[in-house]
Amino acid sequence: MARNKFDIDEDLQVKFNKKHIIRVLKYVKPYWKNILITIFLMIVSSIAGLLGPFITKVAIDSYLEPLTDGVPDGDAIRRSILGILLLSLLFLALLAVIGVCIKIRLRIMSETGQSIIHDLRLDLFNHLQELPFTYYDNRPHGKILVRVVNYVNSLSDLLSNGIVNVIIDSFSLVFILVFMLIIDVRLTLICTAGLPVLITAVMFIKNVQRRRSQRMSSKLSNLNAYIHESLNGIKVTQSFAREEVNLSIFERLNSDYRSAWISYIKSQIIMWPMIDNLSLISICLIYVIGVSWLDRGVTVGVLVAFVQYIWRFWQPIINLGNFYNQIITAVAYLERIFETLDEKPTVADMPGAIEMPEIKGDVEFRNVSFRYEENSNLVLDNISFKVNSGEAIALVGPTGAGKTTIVNLLSRFYDVTGGKVLIDGIDLRDVKLKSLRRQMGIMLQDTFIFSGTVMDNIRYGKLDASDEEVMEAAKAVKAHDFIMKMEEGYNTQVNERGTRLSVGQRQLISFARALLADPRILILDEATSSIDTETEVAVQAGLERLLKGRTSFIIAHRLSTIKNASKIFYIDNHRIIEVGNHEELMKKRGAYYELYMSQFKFLEAV
Repeated sequence: MARNKFDIDEDLQVKFNKKHIIRVLKYVKPYWKNILITIFLMIVSSIAGLLGPFITKVAIDSYLEPLTDGVPDGDAIRRSILGILLLSLLFLALLAVIGVCIKIRLRIMSETGQSIIHDLRLDLFNHLQELPFTYYDNRPHGKILVRVVNYVNSLSDLLSNGIVNVIIDSFSLVFILVFMLIIDVRLTLICTAGLPVLITAVMFIKNVQRRRSQRMSSKLSNLNAYIHESLNGIKVTQSFAREEVNLSIFERLNSDYRSAWISYIKSQIIMWPMIDNLSLISICLIYVIGVSWLDRGVTVGVLVAFVQYIWRFWQPIINLGNFYNQIITAVAYLERIFETLDEKPTVADMPGAIEMPEIKGDVEFRNVSFRYEENSNLVLDNISFKVNSGEAIALVGPTGAGKTTIVNLLSRFYDVTGGKVLIDGIDLRDVKLKSLRRQMGIMLQDTFIFSGTVMDNIRYGKLDASDEEVMEAAKAVKAHDFIMKMEEGYNTQVNERGTRLSVGQRQLISFARALLADPRILILDEATSSIDTETEVAVQAGLERLLKGRTSFIIAHRLSTIKNASKIFYIDNHRIIEVGNHEELMKKRGAYYELYMSQFKFLEAV
């Protein structure tokens, strides 16, 4: 049973804690040199910017105000003009320094931020490839996709600029306070009087913001999951004329996301007006009190400079408030990203696992039991059998009997619930997964063709194969003729999932892919289910040579395709109830006989 569907919100399995931020910093650490350079440049830029109001104060108090005292002489006017000119040139130089620093900082941090995102997404994708089938069985694939793409992208600005900006803004805030205290301690205390109010408000709204951010990310995940599912099933949708129904479902999910987004934005935008209002109140107080103190040690230059510093004082606080909003949003994404990264592969290399030696092909299931989920019914119940190297084993029986489960356990896509699966006497749990699967060729029931050329798709399982080897494999399964009739032969581009190919053609290409890998054990799950009768005969002829010397497991509902198997296992009620070759089982007149005769009579009737 799936953990959730496209219309069910995700329940986080891992609650947020401070360790999430520390884990993010692990991705930042390799780029610490770039970040230090950026911090240095921004400190220089901040100091240069903070000198502007101080220059204004000096200009007013030292060069302009003296001109208002009586009638200035020529020397005083010249000194004032020269002083203001020099201060202007200094101000222009400071602006140039600021511009250069910002330009270099943007270039470095853009590259650094995208490198961090690249590393995080790479780790996430790599981990997803290691997770077992059970992880994907229990989750809509659209909700997995949104974590790799949307959620990681949403962290881009935070990691590119946010972390550096919060350091810079913190430094700027300290520098501004120092300049303000140097100019006038009393006015500084008035300016900072609103900070306790701001801190109290932030503590009050942070939980609301986090809950709304989580809800927004859940609704986005639901929407993405439904889009993914709908696109995959578009042919079925159009076949059953279900467009209007699907549109209504999409409209509901889309409206849910819009409502969640608006609710989140409402909680987020509280921060900026609150800080802006506090800054305006501070400026008003400074003007009122400052003017009344003009005869108590406060000069016009001090007042003008102080007002400029107030704007600068609240700007880092606004930036820190925006960064806080970014953190709140990022928390919801980080929780889901790290939940995925913390998902433990239930099928993984055991401690001390060894490389699988070259496989000879002896296979044994020893008292094997299996269930897909804890507390669910057994799919296989105490199954035991032995297969000798080179034998071709056919698995038949009703749908849901456990045939595919047997080959999945042999490939160790799942681990047994009880008992052992052995190849050449070695328990599969004692060997490294890649060393096992490299020696197995698998053609699953769900044929998958990747976007690219036909040649690339066949070569997928053996990247170092030559073009001639690819063609030989295709000829062996009788795929060569139809490939050569395509516009560019083996270099013909095929779409994702092979949509421009027939089902039978996709199966033949997948068959060639499995055979090219030259496996010691070959698994064919409904390998000929969509191949026409004429092609099936040709494929059987080609397979006789290729199956020779290999252990093979063949699942087929069309019993005509497995009459030449060494052994046929009839599986039902979670067990193997009959074993033998075709002639032996037909003589028994048991379950296999009944199944074979029912197919024979059906074909006669047709």
